[in-house]
Amino acid sequence: MSNLLSELTTEQRNEHTTHIDRLSSEQIVALINEEDKNVTIAIEQITPFIAKAVDIIVGAFKREGRLFYVGAGTSGRLGILDASECPPTYGTIPSMVQGIIAGGDQAIKESVEGAEDNPELGARDMDTYGVTSLDVVVGIAASGRTPYVLGAMKRAKEIGAKVIGLCNNEHTPMVQTADLMLEAVVGPEVILGSTRMKSGSAQKQILNILTTASMIQMGKVYENLMVDVMPSNEKLVFRAKRIISMATGASEEAVHQAFVQSGGHVKTAIVMILAQVDFNGAKQLLEQTNGFVRLALLQAEMEATEHIKGGM
Repeated sequence: MSNLLSELTTEQRNEHTTHIDRLSSEQIVALINEEDKNVTIAIEQITPFIAKAVDIIVGAFKREGRLFYVGAGTSGRLGILDASECPPTYGTIPSMVQGIIAGGDQAIKESVEGAEDNPELGARDMDTYGVTSLDVVVGIAASGRTPYVLGAMKRAKEIGAKVIGLCNNEHTPMVQTADLMLEAVVGPEVILGSTRMKSGSAQKQILNILTTASMIQMGKVYENLMVDVMPSNEKLVFRAKRIISMATGASEEAVHQAFVQSGGHVKTAIVMILAQVDFNGAKQLLEQTNGFVRLALLQAEMEATEHIKGGM
């Protein structure tokens, strides 16, 4: 196993940083920042594959399937982070995007010995979380060979779920199981083997892209506004009203009135103002168009045109 580890790109010595222990703080920061530029390059090289992953995820969502991130250590924590941001940002139910980490909740804050080395635990977690053939499972591991993640991916494949692998090396064991691979090869780390750095940054960016693009495709964004935000605290109430204002150009009073009448539902408030309909009318338009604000407004325009024609 040690020989296999030494062959990984993420485990190679970075020739550009062998002198980092002799640098000043400013020089260290500049060098780390220079190396981080490789993250953007690595992601750019695999954008067509990331887009395919988005299509797979959106297809699952439309069938009422779910997205599961599975990882150990940093990779697992990043999956949990991305999943936890979806409900407040996009108004999703918590089960729609879920993060699973080797060792369970305890492993979010501290290391759980042996958890990542147990493929049976990964397989068992797929059953525990009730993964089905409607779901998508994204296995995340910088090395592409973490036993827990491979066990989860294999079990998910047996169940019939779509399986995506996300790693920072090429030609890893993930390839044997995944329907699609996302190999963001960022090169050797600034500090040998510290994959929470460039590898972790690449993983986080890709996870952000996966959920953001998928939510856009599911109608949770109008223009570039997150119109399914859940105003669950004072900051988010302010943001929700600001989004309504930016989307409609309406007065502060009109925005507040629509916000209250819609029960704090941003999409509904926007449609109420722009389509000049009441709450029930806006709700119906959104239901007819699967929650897409732009389509709801087009539908309202078509109905208004037909009404005018009918009255002639």
